Formats: sequence, C-alpha cells, structure tokens
Amino acid sequence: MHLKKYIRKAAAVVLSAALAGLFGTAQYYSSLLPDTLTASSAAQLEIAQYPEISCSAENEAVQAACAGEVSRVTLSLLGTFPVKNVSVKEAEAPVLAVGGSPFGIKLLMEGVMVTGLGDVEAEDGQRICPAEKAGIRVGDIIHSVNGKVLTSNTDLQEAICTSEGSSIALIAERNGSEFTAELTPVYSAKSGKWRGGMWVRDSIAGIGTMTFINKETGQFAGLGHPICDADTGELVPLHSGEAVPVEITEAVKGRCGIPGELRGDFTLGSYGTLDCNNGCGIFGVLDDAALDELCADCEEFPLAYRQEIKTGAAEIYTTVEGGTPKRYSAVIESIDYSGDSDETRNMVIRITDEALLEKTGGIVQGMSGSPLIQDGKLVGAVTHVFVSDPAVGYAVFAETMAECLNE
Repeated sequence: MHLKKYIRKAAAVVLSAALAGLFGTAQYYSSLLPDTLTASSAAQLEIAQYPEISCSAENEAVQAACAGEVSRVTLSLLGTFPVKNVSVKEAEAPVLAVGGSPFGIKLLMEGVMVTGLGDVEAEDGQRICPAEKAGIRVGDIIHSVNGKVLTSNTDLQEAICTSEGSSIALIAERNGSEFTAELTPVYSAKSGKWRGGMWVRDSIAGIGTMTFINKETGQFAGLGHPICDADTGELVPLHSGEAVPVEITEAVKGRCGIPGELRGDFTLGSYGTLDCNNGCGIFGVLDDAALDELCADCEEFPLAYRQEIKTGAAEIYTTVEGGTPKRYSAVIESIDYSGDSDETRNMVIRITDEALLEKTGGIVQGMSGSPLIQDGKLVGAVTHVFVSDPAVGYAVFAETMAECLNE
C-alpha cells in the first residue's frame, strides 16, 4: 500500500516537472518568434531554424484560414504542444534581381538641418547665440523662413544677412512635430555680417551598395539602413535625390577598433532618382538605360521570408574594386526572428571568404546593402560592422526591405 502511494507521488512529481519543463520551453520559443509572418501557405508554415516548431496541416484554425489572405494559426512544439498563435499573411515571394553594385548617393534635404550652434560676438563684445535663444536645437529641420520654403543653405543665409537685425519667422521640425521660432540675428563684429549662430546642411553625398532590383518596375533598394547626418545622427529628410555610377578605386582594410571603407569616384551619368530614405534603406527608380545595364548579367533569386532563414553557410554579393560585384562566402551566426531589436540588425553574419578578408578585413563602410544569399534565395543585406571585429557584422532581412519598397 505504501509502495503504491510512493509510486503515485513520484509519478505526480515527474509529471509536474515534465509539464513545467514543456511550459518553460514553449515560453522560450514564443519569445523567439514574431507575432506576424508572411508565407506562401499558412498550412505549410515552417521555421527553418527550429524544425521542431511547426504548423500542423490538421490544425482546424489553419484549414479554416487557408482561403483567406491573413490567417491566425498556432505554432506547436513537435506538432503537439502549442507555442504561439501568430498571424500569417499569404503571399507569393517576388523574384528579384540581385545587386551588389556600388552606387553614388546624392541627396537634397527637405529644408535644412541644423548641425551645430555657436555664439556670435556682438559689437559690444557680448557673446550671444541667436538660434539657441530662439529655441533652435541641433538636429532640427528648418523648412521655411518668413513664409518662403527653404531649398538650400543659401536661402537661409540670405534671409539672415538681409534682416538688418529684425526678427525672422522660422517654421521647423523636431522629432516629427512642427513648431515656429522667432530668430533675431546679431551683427557680428568679427565678420561684419548679421549672423544666426547656427550651422546648417542642405545636402549629403556618399557611396553605398545596391541590394536588389525589381526588373518589372525599375524600383531598387540599397544600403539596408537609413542615411543619417554625420553630425547629428538624425535621419536625413529627403526632398530629392539621384543615384549615380561609381567606380571603386580603393578598399581601406578594417582593423579591430578602426572600421575600413570603400573609396571611389562618382562617374558621369545617372542611374535614376532616389525617392525614399527610411529606417531600412534608400529606395529609388532606375531609368531604362540603367536598368538594362545593371540587370544585363545579374542573377535573380526569390525573396526569402524571415522564417525560411537559418544559421549556416551563405554568400554575399559585393564590389570591392572596379564596378562589378563578386560573390564571397559568409556564415549566418544568429537570427532575431522576433524583430524586437533594431530593424536593421536582424542577423549576425561573419565573413569567411579568405580573399575578401585579405582585401578588406571583412565588412567595411560602403558595403552596406550588399545582398546576402542562402539556399538559392535572397535573405538579407549587410548593414553594419562590429568595430571590435571587422569580419563580423549585422544584416537586415530582405523581406523588411521589400516591404519598405512597396510602401
């Protein structure tokens, strides 16, 4: 009798521990997975990195939702233990032409960005910062002065210099909110001109790498991260822009603590227009000649949705000399399916190609946007380098960039 009671108690303890373990495991997987996924079929949804997680075809929720565009399905551990309910949007993956080519970026800002403030020494010797007194801060975007839309630094400078000390009305933007400010210029004893006590920038230029091209529309995506002002760190508001050809002339090798960079020259001609600078890259439209040129020998790959990506071998397409991309071996070391971190840092990748490591040390500035291929699909794009180890860096999901392309 006592033995039976002991066996029952032991069995209960073991069962409780097993259930607790399964619950903890389910919670662990739930934290790793996003709330929303896109797939060609909700009923056949699989997570490449976690084959033990599946969406059973017998699941009634899946069967009922398959006919609709958006499904609510349950992901299960070993097909038995529920892990997480997720929304699945059904969509066929587009086939895209892979980039890897460098391109020059010329951006004209929407207004002018304040990159610094400074005192002006007045005729009486006092040091005053008119912009600061008006409530202007570094990073603000000034859109108009006295009702006139600003298109360049010169427009603002002219308004200040001709003010004769009278207040001028500014309409500016900070963190997405518009506000007005009254700036009263001060006459500078040193320069003999009216000054506003601020430095501004109206344009920016640089080099990046094209990630993919939609051959049907001419739309393209590059960089994989936003273009931000070097002084303020703020995203550059795009008024208009141009993508131009670039010839890479030098690759400065990266070292621990010192990022490398690609250097090149803008060449004659134009690829097309740039029309969007957002959190996951720069986007534009190629003209017909550029579309023919860039897609003449490029390969095409279907887009991989995030759950199709796994750790392991991959390749990047990039250009470190001249103007023609080459493929190099790499490894995807980790993946953040959830997207809770920075949207441009979904994967950690390591360059393993000896030729590329010898040439650049790994990932360098200018390689941002280099497409990442795995198992015959476009999975992402290089975005950042680890300063402590140039062979390692981050990559963004190509899916994320493709979503931005269609916004």
